[in-house]
Amino acid sequence: MKTSDTHDQRIATMSFATVYPLYLTKVEKKGRTKEELHQVIEWLTGFDNKKLQELIKEKVTFETFFQRASLNPNALLITGVICGYRVEEIENPLTQQVRYLDKLVDELAKGRKMEKILRSL
Repeated sequence: MKTSDTHDQRIATMSFATVYPLYLTKVEKKGRTKEELHQVIEWLTGFDNKKLQELIKEKVTFETFFQRASLNPNALLITGVICGYRVEEIENPLTQQVRYLDKLVDELAKGRKMEKILRSL
């Protein structure tokens, strides 16, 4: 799916540190934990808790966040609709990676089992 250049640029320059508390609030409201959120983020990006805290403190953009990440090879198994976009059809790689994270957080908040969220072949 084609997104606009301004949409992609807005996502690229958005600070991960400003979005992270929203992710945390979303999952905690639904009875999930910070540790589960971190497990999902680590699965997708390879960032452990210490590295994640450094990135938040540094106020990195999503562009920098995903440039430094080691994306899980099974991230391609993340499919479905998030924010009105089918994630597997998003053409801009960075926008797709951010939507992967959004999708995983959404699944966590919806109570999906962790083994289903952390896709494996």
